[in-house]
Amino acid sequence: MVRTREFDTEDAVARAMDLFWSHGYEATSLQDLTSALGIGRGSLYAAFGSKQGLYQVALERYRQQCVRPMIEVLSRHDPDVRSTIRALFAVQIEDAVADERRRGCMVVNAVAERVPHDRTTTETVRDVLDGNERALTEALATAQRHGELSPEKDPGALGAFLATLMTGLRIAAKTHPDRDALMRTVDVALTALD
Repeated sequence: MVRTREFDTEDAVARAMDLFWSHGYEATSLQDLTSALGIGRGSLYAAFGSKQGLYQVALERYRQQCVRPMIEVLSRHDPDVRSTIRALFAVQIEDAVADERRRGCMVVNAVAERVPHDRTTTETVRDVLDGNERALTEALATAQRHGELSPEKDPGALGAFLATLMTGLRIAAKTHPDRDALMRTVDVALTALD
């Protein structure tokens, strides 16, 4: 007879995401996971296949919770792309500075710890970072079509530049959480849109 799952999967994934985000994949043991989730190893394996399987689900939850809203804001095609991009950076910086645990970005942490030797994580991270770049590029291309960005500018190159800056700012905020200094960096970067 098959036993029914006796725990809330969504809650378990949220708790696992917090552990992986705070401590990283390697430093989070199976014992840490089963204790935090309140389940046994057998239940963890039955639900997620492995620690790696749970990590992938947690990383996907992070994408849905933290990355997708940014992409949705950019896809709205607000009339002032510079203000929209600056506001997005301000939110990213505020989140990073307000996080007293200095966890940074879970995707960036995954790059540092799991890429390139973990192919599944590498693919997930690449999808997230490519999605960020694509959203920025599309917003800039739309702004260019509306005359807000010079026709001489390359929306693809600018999108890649700004996506890279976003990743770099999340790293910088872990060691130097100075909101004003980080925003000055953003303002310098946005001069590339002039």
